Amino acid sequence: MNILVINSGSSSIKYKLFKMPQKKLLTKGVIEHIGEEGSDIQDHYTGLKLILSKVNSVDAVGHRVVHGAESFKKPALINPLVIRKIRQCCAIAPLHNPANLAGILACNKLLAGIKQVAVFDTAFHQSLPDYAYIYGLPYEYYTKLCIRKYGFHGTSHEYVAHEAARLLKSPINKLKLITCHLGNGSSITAVDRGKSIDTSMGFTPLEGLVMGTRCGDVDPALITHIMKKKKLDIAAMNTLLNRESGLKGISGISNDVRILEEKSKLGNKRARLALEIFIYRIKKYIGAYTGIMSGCDALVFTGGIGENQKRVRGKIIRGLFSHLKKKPKILIIPTNEELMIAKQTYLLING
Repeated sequence: MNILVINSGSSSIKYKLFKMPQKKLLTKGVIEHIGEEGSDIQDHYTGLKLILSKVNSVDAVGHRVVHGAESFKKPALINPLVIRKIRQCCAIAPLHNPANLAGILACNKLLAGIKQVAVFDTAFHQSLPDYAYIYGLPYEYYTKLCIRKYGFHGTSHEYVAHEAARLLKSPINKLKLITCHLGNGSSITAVDRGKSIDTSMGFTPLEGLVMGTRCGDVDPALITHIMKKKKLDIAAMNTLLNRESGLKGISGISNDVRILEEKSKLGNKRARLALEIFIYRIKKYIGAYTGIMSGCDALVFTGGIGENQKRVRGKIIRGLFSHLKKKPKILIIPTNEELMIAKQTYLLING
């Protein structure tokens, strides 16, 4: 079965075609600048039409969907009800779900009759216990407004957790794992016996670690304080927190760890400080998750930084588990979210 995996962004479509269950990658590519001035591709329909002219024999489609809220604990075969629920989630994921939905609707037109599956970034984290996902707000904010921790990067965390179990030659339901997806967007997950029991991202991908351009955890009162002092409206504050903070905001140079390492070696104090904060926050989360699981069998690094930045990994690990008699294995596993989506699509369609 040939499964086309689609990851639709606001102005791009990434795609991979897999032959399943052999897990063989047949082709891949990306369409960029969708809807931008001067581009020949004005919408996702046109972009997907171009993709389908390059791939042959599509038997099913697997879509990455960022937010499934509490409606989706596992992948779902796409139908009108699923589409309606994905659209409802656009209110809490306005940067991602509308683009994901545009890809689904375009495939409905271009591949009529072909089964499609939605695989949700949030689904893996639906196993969090209520005491881990409920915020310290009036309870009706959860029951009426669906405000809670959802977590993201779930497909990546699930993939590397299963790969870790394979490499360790141990059933995943007997392992305590901490998975670190470190890139421009970063998150850490405690995986206890195959289930996510806590994760650093929250209601949105803004919570948690200091990231490339996102602030991560801050005192909530700072937001209204800054808005008042700087006379910022909601849109401007949102931009500040998501696009002008993190490594970029602290260093004043870049959100790229490679550039910050070079500048730090040359004596740039703010580049060094940005890296130190980044590493410190990661170590703090790993320590917390080791505590709530009463141990850790393996620490897994993935993502662009996690896989490639050896010096950063070394600084994270240094002294981290010195208090433990049994030291966790340290694993570097390249993530493959597209393959995970293809696998879950294949399994759902074939029962």
